[in-house]
Amino acid sequence: MTSRFENGRRAQGSVREGAEDAMFGNYLFGDESNFDLRFVPEYKRITEIVDALRVLGMRVVLTSGSFDIIHEGHSMYLEAARKFGDFLIVGLDSDEKIRRRKGPNRPAVPEMERLRMVTHQRGVGLVTLKQVDHPRWSLIEAVRPDVLVATADTYTAEEIAELEDAYCGRVEVLDRMATVSTSARLRRIQLGLSDRGGDGPGRRED
Repeated sequence: MTSRFENGRRAQGSVREGAEDAMFGNYLFGDESNFDLRFVPEYKRITEIVDALRVLGMRVVLTSGSFDIIHEGHSMYLEAARKFGDFLIVGLDSDEKIRRRKGPNRPAVPEMERLRMVTHQRGVGLVTLKQVDHPRWSLIEAVRPDVLVATADTYTAEEIAELEDAYCGRVEVLDRMATVSTSARLRRIQLGLSDRGGDGPGRRED
């Protein structure tokens, strides 16, 4: 009997030979990080992969962020995002993109290490970089996700309406799940404080 993976491979002729074998050989669906396959810098290639996933009837989820100093909140957020579909794509802000937004001392972790760490998170299908010179919403346009997951401060209500009208099935807004933000944690490190509970030094921030 022909499997649905084989049907997908035959139907999706635009996926390059070799990479196609890797993708449908479960390398993007297994538990291993397989970074060389999961990191896809070219948005055109991501579109090809998404097209192939849709041949298989899969719902594609997209989310983005800095993911600087991976912590519990990041893991919980990615796990929650993955539950909205079958395959999760994560866009990471490049080092330069973060520096322009947060200052010269960020990110604390360089982009290639952040990319590798995210591929180790459960449920992440592939990762890519969002560069400074990329047009607005270019990754969203390349993926056209069934579900776009974001935090409350990412898009305005007007932007969400525009995204749902033109680029994605729907936008799901999640609360931030970290008890301490990366910025707060870095400040505590600079001050010589810990994250352990208790009064005085080490008191957990709200």
